[in-house]
Amino acid sequence: METKMSPTKQNIEYNKKELSSEELIRLYRAMLKPRMIEEKMLVLLRQGKISKWFSGIGQEAISVGVTLALQEDEYILPMHRNLGVFTSRNIPLYRLFSQWQGKADGFTKGRDRSFHFGTQEYRIVGMISHLGPQLGVADGIALAHKLRREKKVTAVFSGEGGTSEGDFHEALNIASVWDLPVIFCIENNGYGLSTPTSEQFKCEHIADRAIGYGMETIIVDGNNILEVNTRMRELAQSLRENPRPVLVEFKTFRMRGHEEASGTKYVPSELMDEWAKKDPLHNYREFLISEGELSEELDDQFREEIKTEINDALKKANAEEVVEFDEATELKDVFKTYEHEVVQVGPVKEEIRFIDAVSQGLRQSMQRHENLILMGQDIAEYGGVFKITEGFLEEFGKERVRNTPICESGIIETAMGLSINGLKAMVEMQFADFVSSGFNPIVNYLAKSHYRWNEKADVVVRMPCGAGVGAGPFHSQTNEAWFTKTPGLKVVYPAFPYDAKGLLCTAINDPNPVLFFEHKALYRSVRQEVPVDYYTIPFGKAARLKEGEDVTIISFGAAVHWALETLENNPGVNADLLDLRSLQPLDKEAIFASVKKTGKVIILQEDSVFGGVGSDIAAMISEECFEYLDAPVKRVGSLETPIPFSKALEEGYLPRTKFEAQLMQLLQY
Repeated sequence: METKMSPTKQNIEYNKKELSSEELIRLYRAMLKPRMIEEKMLVLLRQGKISKWFSGIGQEAISVGVTLALQEDEYILPMHRNLGVFTSRNIPLYRLFSQWQGKADGFTKGRDRSFHFGTQEYRIVGMISHLGPQLGVADGIALAHKLRREKKVTAVFSGEGGTSEGDFHEALNIASVWDLPVIFCIENNGYGLSTPTSEQFKCEHIADRAIGYGMETIIVDGNNILEVNTRMRELAQSLRENPRPVLVEFKTFRMRGHEEASGTKYVPSELMDEWAKKDPLHNYREFLISEGELSEELDDQFREEIKTEINDALKKANAEEVVEFDEATELKDVFKTYEHEVVQVGPVKEEIRFIDAVSQGLRQSMQRHENLILMGQDIAEYGGVFKITEGFLEEFGKERVRNTPICESGIIETAMGLSINGLKAMVEMQFADFVSSGFNPIVNYLAKSHYRWNEKADVVVRMPCGAGVGAGPFHSQTNEAWFTKTPGLKVVYPAFPYDAKGLLCTAINDPNPVLFFEHKALYRSVRQEVPVDYYTIPFGKAARLKEGEDVTIISFGAAVHWALETLENNPGVNADLLDLRSLQPLDKEAIFASVKKTGKVIILQEDSVFGGVGSDIAAMISEECFEYLDAPVKRVGSLETPIPFSKALEEGYLPRTKFEAQLMQLLQY
């Protein structure tokens, strides 16, 4: 494949404005490089030397023009077809080639492919396959800059197809409400895989979608490198001085398939021919030659230099050994290494409620970490629906205690962006049930970032949960099992005020994503002596509340109190009672030691039995302690129905009354 063409009539109108000859040539070479790399990759694809390729041929002016308009320390969040972002930031080509070959010198150690990676060194945050989440992440990165009073912008890319996702609309709304300096770069290239834009949206321009969010919009010829670069320079400088979001729609076309295996048979040939005439590289080359800025000799020199760079980098990548599997390394990299900071308990204590302990731990963490940002619905002036953050606004200010729009997905993504840009974030789910609206960024972005490209997710998601308060199917779930399944997430579920405060402080210290469950029925019903000063409790350490020889009871959350009540009503039962406190990591050592001592075990959880945490604990006990068991492992949980509203139905749903019968049955086995 050859990038040079014989002189033709230019199909793009160029305006050099104030650009110097050096700048004009820099833009040309910056476009030529990704084009030549792509052409080489297509050859390697046909030879079976790479597995997949998403081509950006014909769209280079956008990636290059935007990247070279920004400062090198300003973040860019690119997509599949933005190779020009990576090359314009001068990432060593051998590292890109190693990435695409799944080798260790890539950016993901062979754990992810294509442009699914980020690099703090080059201020690039790559995509995930779900497309939408990176838009909200850009909001968080920009928010961090704004909070630090840094005059920086953030640019994030999406295609026209991605603008149909809810994340797009949530990200635009957040950026607009908070006046965040984000440039939303939408490449309207005609097709989402095979679906034309006429079947994706009804508005005339994608830019029209921003109007409802009170945002400025710009439409740019995405094939005109001078228009792209000069407009973006002006826009970036404006946003640095006057922070606000702007949506830029780049009109362009996808000249090859969604990925190479897809082909382009669904594209009318006359449409393909029309856009071929608007090729950004060929047209700009002819313009520079006609203006006397570029000669054939200089062009040949550039091509030879780039060809040599590509071949040398490929040779180095090809010579690199294939990644070898090492189980210890794989497991270690799921979480960012974190040494628990032991803060000893102070001598002064006071009796407080569970809800006060959560509030106190959060307040003292805010005092300890000046870079901690709280976000959630109604948490500022109102103090949250449970009043946990009441008074926080007055003490810490509106920048750090932030009411959010009702958009769980976008806010979790914003929290990830804050983490990427050096801050800590706590997101309060108004109710744990609502986390389903933000499920994707938790399990696919926060959980996988460190394993994929060594990037922490310093985010705590607080989860008011649980039944027993007559709140019905959508405000009563205890959905911890949704997250214990996902490697990369830590899940904490205290049952007492003392634990709630210490574990919450630890969660905020930990640079890994933590789901922190707080049972609503415990908020105002459980009191305990709690140290007044700040302290921490390590994760993965169960608490033994009762010690006995007859049976092991394993529980967590509100169910711990049901177990205690049952034991109080049956003083003759000699039980080991373990409160797990954290579910991921799990204190397997304490569980196995207790089971080996008693020989009988019953697991009590509020969640329904099938698929719950108790099922996995039961399986582990069967595998590790089978020869010590004197009876089958018993699991007790709620009814296999959604959680009902009325008091009588809810009491029948919960397992607290049937637990006693199940326990007695086990003891008699």
